[in-house]
Amino acid sequence: MMEISTSKVSRWDQHGREHVVRVRRTGVQRTIRCDTCGWRKGAQFLPWLKAAEHLAEAHQATVDPSDSGPQQR
Repeated sequence: MMEISTSKVSRWDQHGREHVVRVRRTGVQRTIRCDTCGWRKGAQFLPWLKAAEHLAEAHQATVDPSDSGPQQR
């Protein structure tokens, strides 16, 4: 039986809209698919990097929600 796992890469554009690309792994195969525009691509190597590149190029979505920004003390 094959193991299937899914993760996602989220970014926000300058208008505050969230864009998500999902990375699906089935065995050694990885497929990336954009929830916003339906774009999809097979990506054997570095699928999360390719997902982030798509979001930046196609949707100008570059704000990473996991980046907390400068730390204040």
